Amino acid sequence: MDIMLFHSAFGLRPAVHAAADRLGSAGHEVRVPDLFDGQTADSTEEGRDIKDRIGQEELLRRAIAAAAPYSDAGLVYAGFSLGGAIAQNLALADDKARGLLLLHGTSDIAEGTVVDGLPVQLHVADPDPFEPDDWLNSWYLRMQRAGADVEVHRYAGAGHLYTDPDLPDYDEAAAEQTWRVALAFLDTL
Repeated sequence: MDIMLFHSAFGLRPAVHAAADRLGSAGHEVRVPDLFDGQTADSTEEGRDIKDRIGQEELLRRAIAAAAPYSDAGLVYAGFSLGGAIAQNLALADDKARGLLLLHGTSDIAEGTVVDGLPVQLHVADPDPFEPDDWLNSWYLRMQRAGADVEVHRYAGAGHLYTDPDLPDYDEAAAEQTWRVALAFLDTL
C-alpha cells in the first residue's frame, strides 16, 4: 500500500520518521513530505506560528504537489493532527484514494462532499482539547453522510499527540494500541 503521511504542526520530527519506518516494516511504501521546509516547533504555539506564516492554502498546495505523482495508483492518506486535517482534505477530493488514516486530527467537510465507501479510521485522545466531543460527533455524522466507512477509536486519558514519544502528551499504551489497530486497518485496504 502506498501511504502519504503528513506531519503535525510540530513539523517533520523524528516521531514522524519512526511512524513511517513502522509502516514500512509492515510492507507499506510511505512518503513523508516536509510541508514546513525543514522548520520544526518545540511548542503548539510555535507550530501554529509556522503554519500561519506559511498559510493554509500554501500548505494544501504543497501537500497536493507531494501527492500528485503517486495519486493515480491510489494512495492511503494519513497524518498527525494538522497533517490529519490535510490528509482528510486530499483524500476526500481524490476519487482514487484507497483510505484515510487520521491520527489526532480531523478537518471540516465541505457541503456536498461525496465519497464511495472510502475507508476512514480516526484515532484521537478522549478528551482532546483540539477535537471536542461535539465536533467529533458532527464530524462522524458528516463523514457518514458523505459515504465514508468510518471507525473512531478514542483513548481515555491520553494527550493530544499521544503517539509522539518526544512530547509530554505521549502515552505508550495508547500509542501501541493505535499502531496495532491502524496496521490491521491498512491490511484490509
